[in-house]
Amino acid sequence: MTPVKLACLDLAGTTIGDIAMVERAFAEAIATQGIVPGTSAYARAMVHVHRSRGFPKIEVFRGIFPGNEAQAQAANLTFERSYEGAIERAGLIPLPGTVEALDKLHSAGVKIALITGFSRSTLGRVLSTLPWADKLDLALCPQDAGRGRPYPDMVLTAGLRAGIEDVRHVAVAGDSENDMLCGSRAGASIVAGVLTGVHSRERLLSGGATHILDSIADFPTLILSSELSTQKVATSVW
Repeated sequence: MTPVKLACLDLAGTTIGDIAMVERAFAEAIATQGIVPGTSAYARAMVHVHRSRGFPKIEVFRGIFPGNEAQAQAANLTFERSYEGAIERAGLIPLPGTVEALDKLHSAGVKIALITGFSRSTLGRVLSTLPWADKLDLALCPQDAGRGRPYPDMVLTAGLRAGIEDVRHVAVAGDSENDMLCGSRAGASIVAGVLTGVHSRERLLSGGATHILDSIADFPTLILSSELSTQKVATSVW
């Protein structure tokens, strides 16, 4: 096994506990387009939201409003305003062990990239709110990479920007099946599913998780406790 030099961490449900905040923003967004709670259309839309966690948010709305780009864009704008307003009012609370995990990774010389399905403007608002944003080396959204999850682009872009020579030096942690697909398709040596978010152990494993963790607090132990840091890299695949 090769040493982990870059950790790519998801945001919502992995490092911060804002699942309810995100779901409220989705509900408000689709309500502006006539899909309201208590209807079958609302139930179908929220099932789609749950299944699509980790996707770029605009792609979620395109799935809810197929063939109607104007409606998808309008809903996405409402989502961004709702979510950004919520974090201004309530802030963003790190999940237990998040800050300690980041400190452990940095102390071991592991670079940290935050990857998210939020737009660049929402990501900027998130970073201005996070009290631990200074612990990040990179923060990427789909617009920075070309495509969002489940495609591997964000993890690969993070590796390139961090100067990583081999995708096997990368570890990924997330709470959705699409996080796992992204990491496994990128060739990361560790793709860890955490159980603090939206998808079950079974969904995470179906997405390609190599490990299942109770929370992000266990992530540093996973990538640092083995002999990863003592092995030499044999070949480069970049």
